[in-house]
Amino acid sequence: MVCDVFYQEKIRDESEIIEYTLDGTVDVHGKPAVRAKTGRWGLGILILVNQGLATLAFFGVGVNLVLFLTRVVGQSNADAANNVSKWTGTVYLFSLVGAFLSDSYWGRYKTCTIFQAIFVLGLALLSLSSYLFLLKPNGCGDELTPCTSHSGFHVALFYISLYMVALGNGGYQPNIATFGADQFDGDDPKESSSKISFFSYFYLAFNLGSLFSNTILAYYENAGKWAIGFFASAITALMALALFLGGTPRYRHYKSQGNPISRFCKVFVAAISKWKTHVQPEGEGLYELDAKTYSTNGRRQILHTHGLTMLDKAAVITSECVTSKERNLCTVTQVEEVKCILRLLPIWNCTIMYSVMFTQMASLFVVQGAAMSANIGSFHIPPASMSVFDILSVASFIFIYRRILNPLIIRVRKKGLSELQRMGIGLIFGILAMVAAGIVEVYRLKYATTEDCNNCKEASSLSIFWQIPQFMLIGASEVFMYVGQLEFFNAQAPQGLKSFGSALCMLSMSFGNYMSSIIVTILMKITTRGGMPGWIPQDLNKGHLERFFFLLAALATLDFMAYLYYANSYKYVQSEQPKEETHVPEINV
Repeated sequence: MVCDVFYQEKIRDESEIIEYTLDGTVDVHGKPAVRAKTGRWGLGILILVNQGLATLAFFGVGVNLVLFLTRVVGQSNADAANNVSKWTGTVYLFSLVGAFLSDSYWGRYKTCTIFQAIFVLGLALLSLSSYLFLLKPNGCGDELTPCTSHSGFHVALFYISLYMVALGNGGYQPNIATFGADQFDGDDPKESSSKISFFSYFYLAFNLGSLFSNTILAYYENAGKWAIGFFASAITALMALALFLGGTPRYRHYKSQGNPISRFCKVFVAAISKWKTHVQPEGEGLYELDAKTYSTNGRRQILHTHGLTMLDKAAVITSECVTSKERNLCTVTQVEEVKCILRLLPIWNCTIMYSVMFTQMASLFVVQGAAMSANIGSFHIPPASMSVFDILSVASFIFIYRRILNPLIIRVRKKGLSELQRMGIGLIFGILAMVAAGIVEVYRLKYATTEDCNNCKEASSLSIFWQIPQFMLIGASEVFMYVGQLEFFNAQAPQGLKSFGSALCMLSMSFGNYMSSIIVTILMKITTRGGMPGWIPQDLNKGHLERFFFLLAALATLDFMAYLYYANSYKYVQSEQPKEETHVPEINV
């Protein structure tokens, strides 16, 4: 008897020690996640390092791609800039594929693993195809030695491997950000603050990872040693995948919620079929389940909001709902999920113009830098390496904002800056960056050489270091815009669409790159008429690149005005925590 009592007390004491997460996450075996044995900063740091290594690998290809296309493949400046924009846009377009598979079927862990494997294979194929077929003769691809022409098959193989890299990185990116945030319990006071901070550190890891690519790898690639840069990227991506798999036993996971498209379609069909139905002013009497029911399925009950009343009709209980066995009846939470996505779209649309400005850093900023004086003694600075000032700016502003500005703002207004306010500040910094780039181009032309510079080493005596302000301003804008985007879309997306929320950030970059390509193409067609060389010719001294930068600043200013309207009218999502007793309208079928 004494032994039995002792054993029962021991079991009770051990059960009291075990603490589970409150947000519905599970461990690798599908059981409720134990707080002490899973997630938190141990796994968060592992994911940050994984992100840094994967970013290093990605930018080992992307940072100098515009120069590879001009020097090795033999494309013009405008064509190379357009192809880089299209490729970068495709990278982020593939983020939708990864987000859909993650939220609907595979879950974030499996999705990250599969797409990282594709990423590694793509880099390996890119390295081999470039080394064996494109870099001929040996040592070509620098500023002075052009490569020979290539067969259609070799170029096609290059593009296949390049877009495999786009697929792998694109499908991985939105999921790794959300998966990292999953390692922190948003319902725990201590871990919830870490969850918010994670996005800032995630973007910092993203930039620090590209630091090596933008300096060491960019130097070797600029000198024509492209094979070294590509092979280094492939090896680094393999290390990132191995590191990610090493944390498998201790990750926290959310269960996938099924295909959201069917849920969304049901809301639209139900609302249209009941379009004559009256909705009470305060949304009273709408069909909803209790918060506990959602909690058991790993979801959250979303409170009713005003606006988009037409969709509320889908949750109105009618006699037809009973006879049709709920085929025309949706819950308030289902309706609010659709409302949430529809309200995010105008905000998302206003971020595309910012991405148009951001993408210039990897294309026309590099082209501009290649036409400037980039020598310190006998050492030549690779134009792509100037983006190191963007990285330093990102690191500095994350520290300044988190440690200095935010505490000061909280003292004044308690809540600090909202994500939408920070995104607006990011737009302003982006506009200033375009203005700075335009001014630098004006002075670059003022100090331009008079000879034909299609093949000369530098087209102006103006130092490349005059580009520092535009890179620093772009870096500051990223801290406010992209970190704010990650936090905002992740927080506002419904529980079953968190990866989609992160994918919206990537999709903004995708559309921004495509729009940049469209703008450049249209401008070149318009400005090359009548024998004119256009704004962005092969010899920049004969063009007007500054007009292009000033045009982007003007378009972004108009975009900022639209953003202010939608940001001020945005309604935030509010979810309901499970309670002991919740009285809700129910229907018996």
